[in-house]
Amino acid sequence: MTMKDYSEKRDFHRMQVNTEIQITDSSGQTYTAICRDLSGTGMQLYVEQPIAEGTEIQTLMPSTNEQFPPFETICKVLRSTPEGEGFLLGTTIVKVKH
Repeated sequence: MTMKDYSEKRDFHRMQVNTEIQITDSSGQTYTAICRDLSGTGMQLYVEQPIAEGTEIQTLMPSTNEQFPPFETICKVLRSTPEGEGFLLGTTIVKVKH
């Protein structure tokens, strides 16, 4: 067995998206965020308000093409770090709804 280069350790590559996404927390509060990148197992989101690690959130990324439905998921926040005027969330996708 050989050591993999760090860039090869991920099973899924990240796709830079930088698009608006709606986040709904467990209390029903909805926020607008920016999805910075997306992979097969998670997303990196930029939000203006803190969301605690371990929180389960629902996300809705609108489609820009009528042929594709919106992308809806349930995610769990793995980390939340301050960045600029907001927070950068690292999430794992628990379930893809659409």
